[in-house]
Amino acid sequence: MKVVVVGCTHAGTFAVKQILSDYKDAEVTVFERNSEISFLSCGIALYLGGQVKDPQGLFYSSPEELKGLGATIKSGHNVKTIDPKEHILEVENLTTHEVTTEHYDKLVMTTGSWPIVPNIPGIKSDKVMLCKNWTHAQELFERVPKVKKIAVIGAGYIGAELVEAYSLKGHEVSLIDAQTRVMPKYFDAAFTDRIEADFKSHGVQLELGQSVQKFVEKDDVIEIETDKKTITADLAILCIGFRPNTGLLAGKVAMTPNGAIITDDYMRSSEPDILAAGDSAAVHYNPTGKNAYIPLATNAVRQGILVGKNLKKPTVRYIGTQSTSGLSLYGTAICATGLTAEAAKLQGIDAEQVIFEDNYRPEFMPSTTPILMSLVYDAATKRILGGALMSKYDISQSANLLSLCIQNKNTIDDLAMVDMLFQPTFDRPFNYLNLLGQAAQAQAAKKESTATLA
Repeated sequence: MKVVVVGCTHAGTFAVKQILSDYKDAEVTVFERNSEISFLSCGIALYLGGQVKDPQGLFYSSPEELKGLGATIKSGHNVKTIDPKEHILEVENLTTHEVTTEHYDKLVMTTGSWPIVPNIPGIKSDKVMLCKNWTHAQELFERVPKVKKIAVIGAGYIGAELVEAYSLKGHEVSLIDAQTRVMPKYFDAAFTDRIEADFKSHGVQLELGQSVQKFVEKDDVIEIETDKKTITADLAILCIGFRPNTGLLAGKVAMTPNGAIITDDYMRSSEPDILAAGDSAAVHYNPTGKNAYIPLATNAVRQGILVGKNLKKPTVRYIGTQSTSGLSLYGTAICATGLTAEAAKLQGIDAEQVIFEDNYRPEFMPSTTPILMSLVYDAATKRILGGALMSKYDISQSANLLSLCIQNKNTIDDLAMVDMLFQPTFDRPFNYLNLLGQAAQAQAAKKESTATLA
């Protein structure tokens, strides 16, 4: 069985390992444009900020490892065309420019994503940089320490982490975004208000609610003209999001409107011999029950393993995702899973939200720390749809528990009374997530009472 894998970052690496583990007869060939594989782009800010000293730790595999497992790795090779009907692809060797034809029995599309680069005048300036792969990370590491003013365009996770890293390194940093809040896809205003206050206290200039119109190089700086003002920087870093890198299969398999490959529960595309995973594929988003595009490493590695498990026949079903994610900014942990209240409204879901804050353990202990929490739930069924937590205390595993609640269709009543340990070192007689569920119960009961009286 001839298996061709196109692209080898998160999903591709895990798919190759699983295929070679499960199918001893598989002849696996990997085509990758770059010289390196399996780069953890989510670690770029940690590397640029100095928390990660050895960047080699951001690679969790290598061509040598995959070769040792039995794969043929062809780095520096670009797939030019794919013919799903004939099971043939054309590949260019980027060194020699020789073009060859390859046959496959099964094709694995793990081509990932690429930064969105809008057609804005001046955006091709060498003072406008990207932040996605190892090459970008090296260039940022080399160039940014030599300048003072940095403008980050895009207030999502990557942009926020870069802003933190550079502000702590003593740079003058501006954060520009067309949205009026930072990270609005992940957190509601109760959280982003505090995040923005943290940015401001560290000298970050927030330029929100502004759309970039033009980039102009002038006197060795880059002027960023928005619809409201002109912002000057030595370098601008573009972080406005990603789109799936799936042009090779455009019009050949079913895709979402943005080009993400739609798969069934076994990672098979509409062409059964083409499987897809990672940033090139749509995810099955459990809070809504619909396909969505959520380019996260967690989704990619799980989907990659499922490609391997289901290569020959449907074996292990994809259970979907809650898009659970998190980051740390200035020592504050901020995590989210599922829908925000705003996102639920946009989906047409009749949802309620409760915001609750309490200390994670009793006040009689030598110290304790407050946790800001949110719970979004279906108004009719009380099923949990999303949640968020923010604290100086490590609340990351609590976000994972809320993710499981969404996965398992648990209700606010379940969360309110689920058995959790009590020991004053760790928490209260009711864990703070129990208290969050109870706050949602109280809110729901009040609304029901009001509706009855009316």
